Amino acid sequence: MFMTQLSGLIKRISEKEEFSIEDAGRLLAQGLISEGTIYMKGFGEMAVIETEATEGAETLQNVHRWTPSARLTEADRVLIASRFSDDPGALTLAKKLIDTGIPFAAISSKREETGIEELADAFIDLRLTQGILPDDEGGRTGFPSSIAGLYAYFLLKMTIEEIVNEYD
Repeated sequence: MFMTQLSGLIKRISEKEEFSIEDAGRLLAQGLISEGTIYMKGFGEMAVIETEATEGAETLQNVHRWTPSARLTEADRVLIASRFSDDPGALTLAKKLIDTGIPFAAISSKREETGIEELADAFIDLRLTQGILPDDEGGRTGFPSSIAGLYAYFLLKMTIEEIVNEYD
């Protein structure tokens, strides 16, 4: 049952976020094409996206983990990932980037409260606000935000590489 629900989630991301993934890919590819760096910051379990991008089997070129000491230039871009779009750490970073004029994309799930989706230059909604399986007490369990985030990241990575290859 978990596999069926997870497959449905992945399919929804693929179908409903196609244009957002393309927008985010173009935004981040601009940084690479203009010889900038893509910085990544994942909050909570979404730090797995940073690890995949910087240490995985197929790393994205010129990608680094964002740290508070990072010296960003106008050519740089940032990808922020969080479980929910109203994550306080993600919002704080987003506001700093806006104040310094650094374009950024975000990956997270929108909730009713407005959040990073209103601030980001490109936003990918994971569409995951509760567990995907019902439990015995009438609640929900199985919250695969990191799996959904990695799936969106891989779609984004392939989009970025395609854009950069076409430019070269």
